[in-house]
Amino acid sequence: MDSARIFAFLAERLAAQQRCVLVTVCAVEGSSMRNPGTHMAVCEDGTYEGSLSGGCIENAVVAEAQAALKEGRRRIVRFGAGSPYLDIKLPCGGGLDIHFQPLSATHFVEQCRQAIAQRQPFSVAIGPEDIAFREGWHSQVLAADTATFGHWPSAKLQIIGHGASVSALATLALSMDCDVSVLTPDHRVMSDLRDADCAVAELTTIDEIELLESDPWTASVFLFHDHDWEIALMERALALPHFYIGAMGGRRAHQMRSEALKQRGVSNEIIATIHAPIGLFHSSRDPQTLALSALGEVMQAYQTADFRQTNG
Repeated sequence: MDSARIFAFLAERLAAQQRCVLVTVCAVEGSSMRNPGTHMAVCEDGTYEGSLSGGCIENAVVAEAQAALKEGRRRIVRFGAGSPYLDIKLPCGGGLDIHFQPLSATHFVEQCRQAIAQRQPFSVAIGPEDIAFREGWHSQVLAADTATFGHWPSAKLQIIGHGASVSALATLALSMDCDVSVLTPDHRVMSDLRDADCAVAELTTIDEIELLESDPWTASVFLFHDHDWEIALMERALALPHFYIGAMGGRRAHQMRSEALKQRGVSNEIIATIHAPIGLFHSSRDPQTLALSALGEVMQAYQTADFRQTNG
């Protein structure tokens, strides 16, 4: 979820003629907070973006990155179990093999940034001498002097609805580095999100289905108290690529929603994929709690989804 910030940091510092290192977790032994393929960016002045642990190795990672810059060559360093850093113990008891790649040009970074901005999967290929961008998601490969790590686009929330819960969910999702778009007939919501870093479009009728935009990494979240607003829009959302669709309302409301969708020709199998009532915990009475509950369920679905059939 932090790839956009990491590669933006690298682009900014490299453009300012500062030397940088891309740090990558190559292998994990035991349990770890971060998975293989996780990145961190370190600048020659010691500033950095991203994290590889709960704070127990970041200072040592920065020192190793600066040493790699001084030598002008890549290195792999072990942290935790089996590490030469005897005074650094990972609380989880595991070990991390971390790769440090000095970067001398912006081309690789810009390729990664472009893929992230266009919501396209991409991979980072670590070779014996350099690091390279590869289009598309490629399965993880680990060898003696090579490694490949695929990256999917971040989760996008398309929030369709009205009321304070829309603003609360959009704000919370943005704080998690999700891409966010909002469709709403509610002018107060539009005003609340005017300065937020998300696209906001006004719904003026219940059948403006052309405003919906989705890809396989999109979750569509319906937050209407007046459920007449959602039927045509939800029918369209179900037909578009997505990894999650959820809707606010109790079981009775969902039964009525399901009947309305059936009348429009939507199958029982497709209707059964709708998460309703929405959220990890139900009967959420305030907008902030509902937002937390809904976002938790969306992120759980994103983390467990199998996107391998959606590459590109």
